[in-house]
Amino acid sequence: MRLQDKLNAFTANAIEKGLLSQTALATFVKGTKELIETGQAERAVKAGDEAPGFSLPDADGVMFSSHSLLATGPLVVTFYRGVWCPYCNMDLQALEVARPEIESRGASLVALSMQNASNSRKSRRDNHLGFPILADFKGLVADRFGLRFKLSDELVELFKQFGNDLPQINGESSWTLPMPARYVIDQGGVVAYAEVNPDYTKRPDPSELFPVLDGLKAARVMA
Repeated sequence: MRLQDKLNAFTANAIEKGLLSQTALATFVKGTKELIETGQAERAVKAGDEAPGFSLPDADGVMFSSHSLLATGPLVVTFYRGVWCPYCNMDLQALEVARPEIESRGASLVALSMQNASNSRKSRRDNHLGFPILADFKGLVADRFGLRFKLSDELVELFKQFGNDLPQINGESSWTLPMPARYVIDQGGVVAYAEVNPDYTKRPDPSELFPVLDGLKAARVMA
């Protein structure tokens, strides 16, 4: 089953079992619609742009830099909203399944999240990940990619009702998040693939990465 089919099934099940009320659903849908209408996704870093560089620690304090990772091959970067987001966790799980195919094409895979180290350790443990979640404190890298946005007051109250206290989870009080996004960056630091969607329930299948990475691998062989 493709990732989007799993996400759709999760939403339908949550509604059917009353885990997501129609009122809450309407508020989430409204927030997504408002974010789409800002046009922020269209202004985010896209294919053909130079990717912002970064140097960030994982949950254990080990530093990872995009410069060093790109020295060995292309880099796949996914922006992760946090341990509290089931859609994001399913996305990470799908990427973990795809990781052998990604790595066989010479690429590295990392996730960037605003959440604190203990939550990232939980995310990695619960999702059985073999790739790191890097700490993008205050969303500074997400901001440079054009992804970070501020939640509306209505969404803040709904998040609190669900027990998702972002200041506690992220260790800072901005009530901001990155839009879900996935990038492939070539070894020259240029974005070869970009998928940014203000709708957190919509995620591309990891298999879309394979032809992009194949093309970059072929280009390296021909160079």
